[in-house]
Amino acid sequence: MGTPLIVSHGLQSFSDHDDQPFKVSGILAKTGTPVDNTVIVSLEAIEAIHVDWSTGAKIPGQITPVEEIRQMDLSPKNITAALIGVNSKLQIFQLQRWINEYPEESLSSILPGVALQELWRIVGVVENLLLGISATVIFTTLIGMTAIIFSSLNERRREMAIWRAMGASPKVVIGLLMLEAFIISVMSIIVSTVMLFLTLYVLQPWIDNTYGILVNIEMLAVKDIYIFMLFIITASLVSLIPAIRAYWFSINDGMTIKI
Repeated sequence: MGTPLIVSHGLQSFSDHDDQPFKVSGILAKTGTPVDNTVIVSLEAIEAIHVDWSTGAKIPGQITPVEEIRQMDLSPKNITAALIGVNSKLQIFQLQRWINEYPEESLSSILPGVALQELWRIVGVVENLLLGISATVIFTTLIGMTAIIFSSLNERRREMAIWRAMGASPKVVIGLLMLEAFIISVMSIIVSTVMLFLTLYVLQPWIDNTYGILVNIEMLAVKDIYIFMLFIITASLVSLIPAIRAYWFSINDGMTIKI
């Protein structure tokens, strides 16, 4: 609060308004939008800092006291851009056409909502690509888990044979490996979720201070729960292949294991 801010403008070389600096009079709460990186001033203030200026440059030797500037009529004569709202949404396109066809001035009207939809449509392609990459990673993970279970079957053939000799039914033998895949998938979800929230918690201040983007840390949505459940069910079903293989090993081996 009270920090002086000197604004500058220009094309080839910047001109500093160091004779009339702004002072911070209030700091708004964070919104997580580009508005957080803006300095909001009134149009009258912009007119005030240009009192002793002409054609983009300061007039040499001319300094108008602040008290005299406060008594001037600082109503802006020109406005570069404005954000206009309408009471009825049905009038939006009518107003846009009226502005674009305004005969006394070359004006252009843009609908922010339409422009943002076009932007999100472009970003949506990247989002779908990331979803495809995620699906590929999950598919590869399931294959890797199945391969690990397959590779451990030879070392566990005696274990399975002992289970069968103790009267374990086929459901028990198959269920053991399915339970193993179930536990692995659940633990992977828990570990990845904890790592995600810890990473967001650690990097959130840095991202906010460096890029001005507020990353919200929100609880898991219903959609995420459905995806987790689908992953667990798929992992359990995929484990059926090595589980059935282990069952046939237990039948053929009996109590004598020859590897």
